[in-house]
Amino acid sequence: MSAVTSIEDDALPSADEMEALAGSAVEASAFLKAMAHDGRLMILCLLMGRERTVGELESLVPFRQAAVSQQLARLRLEGMVEAERDGKHLRYRLADKRVERLVGVLHELFCPPES
Repeated sequence: MSAVTSIEDDALPSADEMEALAGSAVEASAFLKAMAHDGRLMILCLLMGRERTVGELESLVPFRQAAVSQQLARLRLEGMVEAERDGKHLRYRLADKRVERLVGVLHELFCPPES
């Protein structure tokens, strides 16, 4: 939403600013939809700051390997994660800094403080 200087300004946004805002809203909505699944959110949380294999992720989340692979495929398609082959295994990691920032905020808002 950088095209609109501030929604709080007293002046009404121009047509160009409104068009830019609409485009940003569509992009943000698609980004949020890609994350809007409990399994995908759990995977993204588990990939914060480290790489993991499908087997590692499967052992940590309450989903079968096929479901984990399906969610990883969606996250790859959306550009949120990337994979690198390590011998027989694919190691996944976050691929988008926006994901890191948003998952960090979600963690602050929804996860209990660590003791």
